[in-house]
Amino acid sequence: MSTKDYLEKDYYKALGVAKDASAADIKKAYRKLARELHPDKNPGNAQAEARFKEVSEAYDVLSNETRRKEYDEARSLFGAGTGGFGGFGGFPSGGGTGGGGVPFDLGDLLSGAGGGRTAGGGGLGDLFGGLFGRGGRTTRNTGGPVRGTNVETEINLEFDEAVRGLTLPLKLSSPHTCPTCHGSGAKPGTIPRTCPVCNGLGLTTRNQGAFAFSEPCRECRGTGHLVDDPCPDCAGTGVTTGVRTITVRIPAGVKDGQKIRVPGRGSPGERGGPAGDLYVTVHVRRHALFGRSGDNLTLSLPVTFPEAALGASVKVPTMDGNVTLKLPAGTASGRTFRVKGKGVKRGSAVGDLLVTVEVSVPKKLNDAAKEALEAFATAAPDDPRPQVNSRVSSHE
Repeated sequence: MSTKDYLEKDYYKALGVAKDASAADIKKAYRKLARELHPDKNPGNAQAEARFKEVSEAYDVLSNETRRKEYDEARSLFGAGTGGFGGFGGFPSGGGTGGGGVPFDLGDLLSGAGGGRTAGGGGLGDLFGGLFGRGGRTTRNTGGPVRGTNVETEINLEFDEAVRGLTLPLKLSSPHTCPTCHGSGAKPGTIPRTCPVCNGLGLTTRNQGAFAFSEPCRECRGTGHLVDDPCPDCAGTGVTTGVRTITVRIPAGVKDGQKIRVPGRGSPGERGGPAGDLYVTVHVRRHALFGRSGDNLTLSLPVTFPEAALGASVKVPTMDGNVTLKLPAGTASGRTFRVKGKGVKRGSAVGDLLVTVEVSVPKKLNDAAKEALEAFATAAPDDPRPQVNSRVSSHE
């Protein structure tokens, strides 16, 4: 994608959000549009597929704080949306000169060779280098490799699956490299040829007064090559949309809402560029017995009054089977015991199981139990509840 194309695209408009929209609003808008435009819901709808790619590209930039800042600065610098590239946000389109009355090329300006500096002391090339992922360097060859966009999906896991980790197949319906032409766009047995107009650069230069403007080559549309015999499966794009199955490893101890990054499993790159990444958001279902606090598991354990009062050895369930917990005599309801090493294991870190004792009170008593408790109440020691001493003051 050329610099001109990048700056003329209004990503905020594509997602239907304001320029000052929060990250949460941007994510919400993207998810809504992605669900509506997903290829699974719109089979054979080319317009919906194009919009799906558009909103995915917009979210890929606006969801990244650094790229969003650079994108905003670039559009502000060149007055995007207020005249496009015809006037360059204040630069005259009919003519102009550099510092000594010498015409300059926009490519020189962007690469920092034209003398333009940002507030941070770097050339304008530093700004666009980060924007286009080239580490502070720009190039006039827009026909070079372009990294694919990131893809997001969600999965639901059982509690024990999240604790232990697992490997599972994941079906995705998204753009991927055409298996027939392997991304070249050319019919098998043929190869693309270098564009004779731009000599493979993907750019052509034209003079307008004192300015020299570079723009994507119209003959090859900025790719730098021509496909005479397009691939029948992807129509020469090198990309097809369909269902693919990939294997994803979910690490042990993953938390609810956590995102797992799978490198290179996103949308394919263009012109030999690397694929984007896949981000899998994990949702963990609740467990009937266990809760979680960091790397520790939590458990409420009902015990009888005699067990709490007299002490006992009770069985406690864990994720790996039962263990025995010794309750000392006089254990109060609500007391928490720690069972070492029976929590969540994440790499070398191992949590504990926190067992909170709850004294269970029977709803009904038979005659023998009732007599025994009445006898206990009579023989019990002092009332354990705090007493409030009343003081009577006499006034004369």
